Parts: sequence; C-alpha cells; structure tokens
Amino acid sequence: MAAVTLREQIEERERNTLRHDAAHAADTRGRAITEHEHDYRTAFQRDRDRILHSKSFRRLKHKTQVFLAPEGDHYRTRLTHTLEAAQIARTASRALFLNEDLTEAVALGHDLGHTPFGHAGETALNEVYAPGFQHAEQSLRVVDLLEEGRTGPGLNLTFEVRDGILNHSKGKSVLDGRRAERAGTLEGMLVSVCDAIAYINHDIDDAVRAGLITLHDLPRGAVKVLGSSTSDRIDAMLTGLIHGSQDGPIAFTPDILEATNLLRSFMYEHVYPCEAINREIRKAKKLLCDLYLHLVENPVVDIYPATKGDSPERRAVDMVAGMTDQYALRLYRQLFFPTAWEK
Repeated sequence: MAAVTLREQIEERERNTLRHDAAHAADTRGRAITEHEHDYRTAFQRDRDRILHSKSFRRLKHKTQVFLAPEGDHYRTRLTHTLEAAQIARTASRALFLNEDLTEAVALGHDLGHTPFGHAGETALNEVYAPGFQHAEQSLRVVDLLEEGRTGPGLNLTFEVRDGILNHSKGKSVLDGRRAERAGTLEGMLVSVCDAIAYINHDIDDAVRAGLITLHDLPRGAVKVLGSSTSDRIDAMLTGLIHGSQDGPIAFTPDILEATNLLRSFMYEHVYPCEAINREIRKAKKLLCDLYLHLVENPVVDIYPATKGDSPERRAVDMVAGMTDQYALRLYRQLFFPTAWEK
C-alpha cells in the first residue's frame, strides 16, 4: 500500500476540522486540464502560489486605488489593498472554520485584472470597448489566458478559485441585503465582503491623509458602533461578520451592517465624487482612452501570445488593463508628447 502523502493528511484534516459547508480541497470540481496532485500542497494551496508568483500580481504594486499615481509613500496601492483584504479574509475564514487556503487564493487573485488608475481605468475601458469591461471578468481572463503557466496559456486554476475571482465584486449584495448574487462557495462570498471591509477602511484613512475629510466628519452613528480608528473599525466589522456567519450564509449582524452601510454611503457621497479626485479621474480616463484607440489602430504583437486570434479591440483592452500607472504615463508621453531636439 502506498504511503499517505502530506497532502492527503492535510485533506483529511480539512474533513475533520472544517465546518460541513466549507469547501474541501479533496472535493474540488477540478481544473480545465487535469494535473497530477502535489505531494504536500493541496489544490487550493497550489492555486494560491501560482497567483502569488504571477507577473500580474507583481504589477499590482504600481496600480493605484483611489488616489491616482500618488507621490506619498503611505497611500494604498492595488497590491496593499489586496494584501489587506487577504489578511482580513483569512482571519474571518479561520474563525468560521472555512477553507483558509481557498479564501487566500481568491483574495490574492481577485484584482489581477484591475486597470491602472483605479476604477477610473475600469470606467474608461467600459466606455470605449463596445462589449463592456468589468475588472472581475478581466481578472478571470488573466488567470485563464493571459498569464503563462507551466504548460501554456493560463494558470489552470481550480473551479472554486476561478468562481471566487469572477464573483468577488458581489459583496455589496450582503451590504444591500440581497441574496441573489453570490459566489458559489462560502469562501468566495467571504472574500467579497472582506474586500469591502478593506477598501472602506483604508479609503477613509487615505482620505484623511489627503486632507479631504477628518475623522470628525464620519457619521456619528457609525463611529459610535464601530469606533474611530482604523483598527477599531476593522475589528468591529470582522466581529460582526464572524458572529453573523456562524451557521449559515455570509452575513453581518444587523447593528454592524447598518453602521458599515453608513460609512460606505458617506464615502460614496462625500469622498469618491469630490472634485479633487474627479479632476484626476478625468485626466486618467482621457489618457487611457487615447492609449486604447492608438493600440487598436497600431496593434502590438506578441504581448499575449494566446490572444493572437482576438480582435484588435480585445487585445488593446488586455494591454491597457495590464499596464501600471507609471507605464501608462510613460507610454502616453512617448506616443503623444513631442520629443525635444538636443542638437
């Protein structure tokens, strides 16, 4: 009889310790291309590692969140947001006896398809690309096609990780009280909510740093329930999420849900639409639209070999979405700014 591998021991531990409705690595719905199992890593652990070592993940450090192309060292980037969301989700997953490896893999991969310049880039591509653009769908395209795996295009991730990545933007269904739009696993749904916990709190922190608001501007009812510091708010939201998700779907307790929605509404009413941010958003949108149109008319070959049969518009979207803020700025200057003659 063959010796039991470390992976099989981990899978057995999952069966014995995780809650009944958690995802088990041994029961994954599998990969598009069947692979031999690893000796000491489960399927979800391998997915996490493939995402972590991808080029798209490394580029997140130079893609900004709300404050575009910041000079300050302490503003969040897409990478720091991803790490914050992943850590919050891991904490909740462990407390709820869900599959922490699946949770982490989804969290680390959820924004791989995000554009430069935050949601300004997403809006720009959605406006100029006729089929439309959503960063969650682009994140799935990145792991399925644009990244190079061991044997060809794509990372060949498991169904559960891919589903979580595609549906990670649906955490607002929990905040809005809707049940229709959810990821297929509790772990995927948990990531979508923890994504919101992360961005609500770090966007408040960044907005205070930028001088757009002060902590005294936050809704008093929310502060009374959640606290005034970033750590207090995250702890309160996590506590409410864990208590509300013990025996069923992912949900906040009612008091924490109400307070979280107060903060979220405040940000959408007073921070995200403010002129200081929108002025830069308008610039970023024009820059990316101009780059997209140029790349449609002047296709760049061999950037993503697996997309050679796609339309120029589709390939231009892939290239623009994959850019970092600084790369987009450099390319724009190179293409549209006159070159000074030195002699």
